[in-house]
Amino acid sequence: MHWSSLLRRGKEVLNVAGPNQDMRGGGPLSRVQISTMMVKDNLLAAGGFHGELICKYVDQPGVAFCTNLAGNKKSITNAVEIYKSPNGSTRVMAANNDCVVRTFDTEKYSLLTQFPFAWSVNNMSVSPDGKLLAVLGDSSDCLIADSGSGKEIASLRGHADYSFASAWHPDGRVLATGNQDRTCRLWDVRNPSEAFAVLEGRIGAVRGLRFSPDGRFLAAAEPADFVRVYDVAAGYARAQEIDLFGEIAGVSFSPDDGAEALFVGVADRTYGSLLEFRRRHRHAYLDCYL
Repeated sequence: MHWSSLLRRGKEVLNVAGPNQDMRGGGPLSRVQISTMMVKDNLLAAGGFHGELICKYVDQPGVAFCTNLAGNKKSITNAVEIYKSPNGSTRVMAANNDCVVRTFDTEKYSLLTQFPFAWSVNNMSVSPDGKLLAVLGDSSDCLIADSGSGKEIASLRGHADYSFASAWHPDGRVLATGNQDRTCRLWDVRNPSEAFAVLEGRIGAVRGLRFSPDGRFLAAAEPADFVRVYDVAAGYARAQEIDLFGEIAGVSFSPDDGAEALFVGVADRTYGSLLEFRRRHRHAYLDCYL
């Protein structure tokens, strides 16, 4: 669904509940249960619980591309990423439980790269300049690799369990990782030997991470009930805790410069919803004249 926070209404964008013949790049997919998704510049990429990858332009009818990444293995597509490569082309990357990260171009949707790893990949994210790739999964270590070759550049050690979330600060120097050990760790990629900050979760693992577009805030979501918004300028020492009810499907800031809105997806079968939180501004006396 596409939700307009201005018009306060939603419309259907993609329906794969039944057989869908209007697809290119593979056979028709049916009854796809969405496991992960991302939207950037009107391009939607969605992954499924049986290895599916679906790409569609939000403002165009039909589906641009679909395929099953893992063939008949039926392994989950855990994460998708849409990013600009260093040469300016738009690419789609997908991480799967079959231990492989794959990259596709968005011109012909041809497979460009396949990077195998020793463990299931639960999450990956590309740095803002498109050069670095963070890879996390069923390992206590997190890897930073070259996004073009897949060659490992650094191994981030410090977590005690498996990792499921990552996010790059817009300046490209800081990487946040979320783990089952109930911590979010902050790494300076110029000195990745040790995390420079460790943020504790409330009751559960850190399963969702997002920096605001201006880099002022970091949102960290647990599997259910709690989202924390950290003040980056305060060295992540200050945070607002949002207490809600239900399983959390994901978090996202609005793309405007001020990050005026924070959206939280609630996946609870009974109370499923999209929550929108607006920033509260404190205006001092006579601020209107400045």
